[in-house]
Amino acid sequence: MTYTGEVSPGSAPDVRELPALTITKMSVGPMDNNAYLLRCNETGEQVLIDAANEADRLIELAGAAGLTTVITTHQHRDHWVGLADVLAATGARPVAHPADAPALPVSVEPVTDGDTVPVGTCALEVIHLVGHTPGSIALLYRDESPGGHGHLFTGDSLFPGGPGGTKSPENFASLMDDLEAKIFGRLPDDTWFYPGHGKDSTLGRERPSLPEWHARGW
Repeated sequence: MTYTGEVSPGSAPDVRELPALTITKMSVGPMDNNAYLLRCNETGEQVLIDAANEADRLIELAGAAGLTTVITTHQHRDHWVGLADVLAATGARPVAHPADAPALPVSVEPVTDGDTVPVGTCALEVIHLVGHTPGSIALLYRDESPGGHGHLFTGDSLFPGGPGGTKSPENFASLMDDLEAKIFGRLPDDTWFYPGHGKDSTLGRERPSLPEWHARGW
């Protein structure tokens, strides 16, 4: 089956099979949050990005293989409603950026810009993006197989159509600066990104709109 990334609350997950990593996308909760289960195809180890809601569904999705790690992309409550229950059921270690950690319901292991989070023999690079929140992070998986490309999990910092919401012109400028320097300035157009809500996109599809985003200020 072809991956589309189109999921909705209560729908079946969508699964993307890469040579070394399997990505499963599920929508949970009343705010249509995306949660992403990543499984290393060699070791079977699994990592969850954003235990956003409906902990029972996320625990069922992880299955008998369980979870080694749960990554929270940022401090907003709709992205961690299910976190404590998922951790209690799986014994996974929670990680997040220290700037957002105090707002989370559990103590976490800190990760900062340039750190890596293992998914079995695969790895996610942490990219700190300041603006939507002080400690928002994106997570980059580089598929180095022939014909592979980057897979970027952006939380609420980048969506199809623009950056995530900010509360001041200063925060907007900070987020745009980080997106241009750390995302669009570093990564190629074929990088596929997976946001915290809604549909996926690619950097190439969004890149021509950067001047428009600057002009409108959101």
